Amino acid sequence: MSSDRPDPSRQAAPLTAAALRAAFDAREPLTLGLEEELMLLDPETLELAPVGPAVLAQLDGDARFKLELPASQLEIITSPARDVPEAALQLAHGRRALLRRAGALARPAAAGAHPFSPAEGELNDDPRYRFTVEWFGSIAHRQLVCALQVHVAVGGAERTLAVYNALRSYLPELAALAAAAPFYEGRDSGLASVRPKIADQLTRQGVPPEIDSWESFADALSWGVSSGVMPEYAGWWWELRPHPTWGTLELRVPDAQATVGDAAGVAALAHALIASLADRHERGEPLPRHPGWRIEENRWSACRDGVEGTLADLDTGEQRPTRRRLNELMDELGPQAAKLGCAAELEHARELAERNGAMRQREVAAERGVDGVAAWLAERFADGLE
Repeated sequence: MSSDRPDPSRQAAPLTAAALRAAFDAREPLTLGLEEELMLLDPETLELAPVGPAVLAQLDGDARFKLELPASQLEIITSPARDVPEAALQLAHGRRALLRRAGALARPAAAGAHPFSPAEGELNDDPRYRFTVEWFGSIAHRQLVCALQVHVAVGGAERTLAVYNALRSYLPELAALAAAAPFYEGRDSGLASVRPKIADQLTRQGVPPEIDSWESFADALSWGVSSGVMPEYAGWWWELRPHPTWGTLELRVPDAQATVGDAAGVAALAHALIASLADRHERGEPLPRHPGWRIEENRWSACRDGVEGTLADLDTGEQRPTRRRLNELMDELGPQAAKLGCAAELEHARELAERNGAMRQREVAAERGVDGVAAWLAERFADGLE
């Protein structure tokens, strides 16, 4: 593996605090977008199929689709939407188009990780990923994982920063709800989602650091570029990040979801939570800020047990069932969800709190074996697209 750092002449230009403030001030408040990373399965074996470029070629330059690091993956990107139903409709249109055009090349499916394919796979030869491949070697080839990324424009730079710091504390709740990767290399991993532990082999994973000011964030990004560890600002890979290009907070913690309905449920909880934190900030209410190590303890519980475990109160340490914590949170967010137009989607999130993707996959495996989980995921991909 080469130890060469990226060519400084090709690195991103420095971002100033003023430029960051301008980016986050410019966006219409509470619009949202989704990025859905999808697995491409061999139509016969249902193993991961490294046919991303070939499938993309069949999509005739459709801007809704792009390649990711694994060659067995494709991503659907929605345009900014005013509410979750609009974003979910765009996602459904994207899935429908992919099913129509993938043809005999692949069967698409969505989950945090493939249930039985080998741990390492082929990667796309794209300039965006060459440093990652060179720097991390075989670890890069193990990043065969899929996320549902939720972007929300908070509106206002200072409000965005306050919500970012508070939202860190809720990442385990979102991870538990969306956990959908219990199987890995043909075995039950013992986790509700193995995806975080695969991602942890890279740097800049998990609970992000607090950001005290846009000056400190600009300094952190500049250091990453100057040191060569992060040649592009997109290398700020944490499970939550301010996205300078889009002026959004990007939640990267949820696993990809089997159906559009499940994805909409996760997005509704995220949208209502961010809107609620933004409202609290506007009212002058101090928002919570907790030490990263405490949040990491809850992150492990969410990774291990999903909705069936417990989460610790980040102030008192009191342990409470995760499912109860989620339902209490959704009770609090109900009026906000109604205001945002995603009350029905938040009700679907309650169904996930009772029986999320990890639990459903284990039920399928009990009846059809681990191989049957991949078939089930491919079958579920079209749910709700009629």
